[in-house]
Amino acid sequence: MTERAETVRGERGAAEPHEGTVLAVPSPRTDTAAGTPATRSRGLTAAEVAERTALGQVNDVPVRSSRSTADIVRANVFTRFNAIIGVLFAIILVVGPIQDGLFGFVILANTLIGIVQELRAKRTLDNLAVIGESRPTVRRDGTAVEVRTNEIVLGDLVELGPGDKVVVDGTVTESDGLEVDESLLTGEADPVHKRPGDAVMSGSFVVAGGGAFTTTRVGREAYAAQLAEEASRFTLVHSELRSGISQILKYITWMIVPAAIGLVLSQLLVEDHSVDEAIRRMVGGIVPMVPEGLVLLTSIAFAIGVIRLGRQQCLVQELPAIEGLARVDTVCLDKTGTLTEGGMDVAEVRPLDGADPALVRQVLAALGDSDPRPNASLRAIADAHPAAEAAGWTCAGALPFSSARKYSGATLTGPGGTGGGTTSTWLLGAPDVLLPPGSPALAETDRLNEQGLRVLLLARSSHALDDPALLAGPTATGPATGPATEPTALVVLEQRLRPEAADTLRYFAEQDVSAKVISGDNAVSVGAVAAKLGLPGAQSTVDARTLPEDREELAAALEDGTVFGRVTPQQKRDMVGALQSRGHTVAMTGDGVNDVLALKDADIGVSMGSGSEATKAVAQIVLLNNSFATLPSVVAEGRRVIGNIERVANLFLTKTVYSVLLALLVIVSQVPYPFLPRHLTLLGGLTIGIPAFFLALAPNRERARPHFVRRVMRYAIPSGLIAATATFTVYLLARHHYTGADALEAETSAATLTLFLVALWVLAIIARPYTWWRIGLVLTMASAFVVVLVTPLLQDFFAVRLVGTVMPWTAVGVAAASAALLEVTWRWIGRRFPD
Repeated sequence: MTERAETVRGERGAAEPHEGTVLAVPSPRTDTAAGTPATRSRGLTAAEVAERTALGQVNDVPVRSSRSTADIVRANVFTRFNAIIGVLFAIILVVGPIQDGLFGFVILANTLIGIVQELRAKRTLDNLAVIGESRPTVRRDGTAVEVRTNEIVLGDLVELGPGDKVVVDGTVTESDGLEVDESLLTGEADPVHKRPGDAVMSGSFVVAGGGAFTTTRVGREAYAAQLAEEASRFTLVHSELRSGISQILKYITWMIVPAAIGLVLSQLLVEDHSVDEAIRRMVGGIVPMVPEGLVLLTSIAFAIGVIRLGRQQCLVQELPAIEGLARVDTVCLDKTGTLTEGGMDVAEVRPLDGADPALVRQVLAALGDSDPRPNASLRAIADAHPAAEAAGWTCAGALPFSSARKYSGATLTGPGGTGGGTTSTWLLGAPDVLLPPGSPALAETDRLNEQGLRVLLLARSSHALDDPALLAGPTATGPATGPATEPTALVVLEQRLRPEAADTLRYFAEQDVSAKVISGDNAVSVGAVAAKLGLPGAQSTVDARTLPEDREELAAALEDGTVFGRVTPQQKRDMVGALQSRGHTVAMTGDGVNDVLALKDADIGVSMGSGSEATKAVAQIVLLNNSFATLPSVVAEGRRVIGNIERVANLFLTKTVYSVLLALLVIVSQVPYPFLPRHLTLLGGLTIGIPAFFLALAPNRERARPHFVRRVMRYAIPSGLIAATATFTVYLLARHHYTGADALEAETSAATLTLFLVALWVLAIIARPYTWWRIGLVLTMASAFVVVLVTPLLQDFFAVRLVGTVMPWTAVGVAAASAALLEVTWRWIGRRFPD
């Protein structure tokens, strides 16, 4: 091809482009934006960059994937419940003895664990963020170089191509059919054509064409810079799990104050205890009401999940994404880049209607050489037909590929000896879009699609490249009506299947997660690829152009179908919304700009690390290793976290319920509170704290279900009621049985034994289904309590000493009856309120 590039002349003058959509195309191929080497800007010099960096005119917005160390420390230390526990601990330090303040040291240890785990997660995320960070291309001293986002300076010339994210504000300097999606900023889904002089804003991204812009505002002055920073942070909010726990804790907070007042008054006025003893008994009643470990364990479980996923090169950009994937019941898969690898190979080229094979090769070579940033299909064609085959051909203008149009085009002039030296418009795209129904070429296309091959049509068009019919796409009169295009050849492309895709689809089927393949390619071709991978229902394919627009009807069609082809970007978004309207939790995977709208609206967006900057910006999870096989690990990690947190929440909230009920029973009955803080520290550590830590990190494949609070409380309330009733019953019996100066300690010991045995049985129920280590965990906790009972030093330390045989065996009998009642109650609830 020659060094010359001509502007396509529109109605508004010889040098003015048509709506900024069809512009001069660079030649040679090394150019990366519109304009010839003689006219294109060289960008800043190295000296200018250094000068502006020294002046602070640099894009210094910190791009963080996680909270700062100070934020993590504050979040774990300065909490409402740490404040409550801290005040109670300070009170015990004043009134003594120190063993009644053990709960304070437990909180300290747990808080330190939380900080350490989150710092580890922060380090993992920060390291991964550097790997997946956007590296825009800037032109300096006439050379295109990749730089980090925070190295861009004011006045830099930043090059753009399809899928690139606009990282700072600027003014368009060069435009080659540049179309920018500003939906993340304005909410408007339609792409905006950009001409030289137009403004571009940070947060938008390129959907078609290319060009370059000069930065005008960098750093914190850039539009949406603060929004971008906030969106990239490691968050712990906006999840059903955490909001449910917060709701429970809010109610508990309101109960603590009146319960504390009632306990102090009852111990002072009714039992005539000393002030110190009354305060100790009050603290003993209040501390177990606060499920402080539940919030901490949630943070730890999430943090460990992030670390585990990070080791598999999975970047979790928003922490609730782990929870969201655990709840997913429908995953929408884009074929290209997800089921297939990004690259393709030209299998064959079939000339149509007697077309000259040599001419076809030359045109394909010219088309491949006309786009400086080709997509995967055009790159495969360029590799098969290098620029050398297009000797003598010139490109006067180009129409970039658009996922809405589903074709690209160029105005090519052949040499005098080939093609008559005439100038004509050539289109390359989907045959079923460029050809009218009934065309003989479509029958051949269908046969190839059934073999899982991708087919593109090379066609000559009678329209000029700047004709509105070509720019509008198949919905306008023009290329889809027949007379506008002359089919010349079919280009058959062979897609590379991801070797891990079949196993991943099988995993989703086994886990009762419905997989929907949604692609812009031909439906038959997509179905053939899905069938090769063993996807159930792949034989019944649906052409998205036949789908209804009504959301209810669309949802019904999506429920029935599995493979959908010829889906437009807006349709992908509509399909996600339709599935969500049926109560589905939807995950969307993708790597191209045509997936961005759907990724943004899906409950969970998953992007490939090699995907466009736009998809990585809106996705909650980025698979940096580009492996679809990582998804099962992500789903499994989410299920492990959510399922286990719900499991241990039953332990913590059972304790809260029985603590509240015991406090009320003491106030109403006007008897001494049976426990000192040390007793409940011992009970909580052995039946809740230690086992909960192990249970929260255990494997769990059960899909997360909604209504966390309702489901947990339906078990915790009756369990707490049974535990409190059994404990208080034994306590009252012991008060009638024991007499003398040491009676209260003996009564407390009998009540402690009862509560431990009932709580241990709750743990045994929650630990199901049993494995060797779960059984060992329960037996270890029981053995630890026995050690306390038989060791004189520990008896004195925890003030637990069983006296006689009547009350200890009575406690065992009442606990056994309570265990039987727990079994019956849990089974009845499971049948009466199935999830």
